[in-house]
Amino acid sequence: MKVWAVSNQKGGVGKTTTVVSLGGLLAERGYRVLLVDLDPHGSLTGYFKMNPDDIQGSVYDLFQDALARRKLELDRYVRPSGVEGLSILPASSALSTIERQNGAGGLGLVMGNALAGVRGQYDFALIDSPPMLGVLMVNALAASEHLFVPVLCEFLALKGLERMLHTLAMIGKSRRVALRFTIVPTMFDRRTRAALQTLEVIRQRFGDQSWRSEIPVDTRIREASQTGQPVSRFAPGTKAAAAYAELLEDALSGGLTPRPEARVHG
Repeated sequence: MKVWAVSNQKGGVGKTTTVVSLGGLLAERGYRVLLVDLDPHGSLTGYFKMNPDDIQGSVYDLFQDALARRKLELDRYVRPSGVEGLSILPASSALSTIERQNGAGGLGLVMGNALAGVRGQYDFALIDSPPMLGVLMVNALAASEHLFVPVLCEFLALKGLERMLHTLAMIGKSRRVALRFTIVPTMFDRRTRAALQTLEVIRQRFGDQSWRSEIPVDTRIREASQTGQPVSRFAPGTKAAAAYAELLEDALSGGLTPRPEARVHG
């Protein structure tokens, strides 16, 4: 089972859309896919019409099992997403309390250990990470073998990218194995000068780590989320669906070849 995470220390960059879009495309290819929601806001959970405020049985309970030193049985909390081939480990808003419960530490590998127990049941696990550095993001990064970092094509997003790369550098040192990652420009509107200039900066400053293409602005993505379907199923002929298909193809074929170390550019 391959484990991919999608993370950025800035919200609203398209993390959940990227998880759902890649997961949906993988499922269409016949892969068994598990989506994991590690964000207390529960955007991924809400995408599939589940309410993180009152859900019973979620990734929060998995962390409670770890705190109580019970066996980690991830299957107890996995649910069907309503989309063929896609299962989901939903989030509860109670996840926001995990930082306080972590106490002296020890919860950083919960997700990696839990996923190890279901490796024969899924071909891919995709993790939606929260937009803040803490034990939940650490879990996402520690469990994954490749990270996708969505970045808005606007100048303010570059600061968030810098913070994310600092985080990756720190985690790489602590685990002594650098995490492979790919920067994915999102919500790109080639009609605006700001988007074009930001994309150029990303290419120049992070060329080795940035994806060769970009995800365009597409209103059909929002419409797809309202139906609980990946955009590739809701509107397969759209530019966004084609862009995510291209990103997935690069990921599966080895076309994503960032340098192994997370460099921070000034």
